Amino acid sequence: MNRAPLIFLGVFLALAFSWTGIVLVNQIAYGSLTPIYDENESKAFPEPMPGIVKRGELVYQDLGCVYCHTQQVRRPGYGSDIERGWGERGSVARDYIYENRVMLGTMRTGPDLRNIGARQSDETWHLLHLYDPQLTSRGSVMPPYRFLFEMRKIVGEPSPDAISIPTTYTDGVAVPAHSIPAEGYEVVPTARAKALVAYLIQRKDTYGFPEAFKLHHEKAEEEDAADSEEEGN
Repeated sequence: MNRAPLIFLGVFLALAFSWTGIVLVNQIAYGSLTPIYDENESKAFPEPMPGIVKRGELVYQDLGCVYCHTQQVRRPGYGSDIERGWGERGSVARDYIYENRVMLGTMRTGPDLRNIGARQSDETWHLLHLYDPQLTSRGSVMPPYRFLFEMRKIVGEPSPDAISIPTTYTDGVAVPAHSIPAEGYEVVPTARAKALVAYLIQRKDTYGFPEAFKLHHEKAEEEDAADSEEEGN
């Protein structure tokens, strides 16, 4: 008896049920999430990404930043992200509704960047950090991204976008001469650098969604119950 059709049907049904459970159910649950309008703020959260931020997202993806940085703040009890100052609360699904490709990342070689815009909103800081991470974070293992900048001769007036490179690091060590523009030259960020910085500055999930509050509240109740149990013993 040829059982090949039956085996094929069994495998097909198993894959179909798996797809339904993993993909379709989650799409139904999370695909219908919408922004929450705050009457006090007179705007909805999360806020959509402007064009330059969307371009910066592509630069972030192209440079492979996801291999060293995550974008997911774990709630208390599942990691020390909040204790490290990486966010005020744990990340929830609604935070990502405007992102076609969520940059959750693969490891935490560097700090989580989900709220880097809340921690550091200064554009110049980010540009210096990309040009040479040692200028802003001495001891960082992050490589420099100088190819995102142009060292060019000043013709006429200096560019308003040029960044000022210090001659020494924060500990007094001299910055390599090849990193400092010679007299008559300037360091100017490219369009890719400016878009990437715009993207990083918008990385901030500070709005308190109801589900984020619920998760935090449930965790607090679990900790209180555990403390009460220990005291009882």
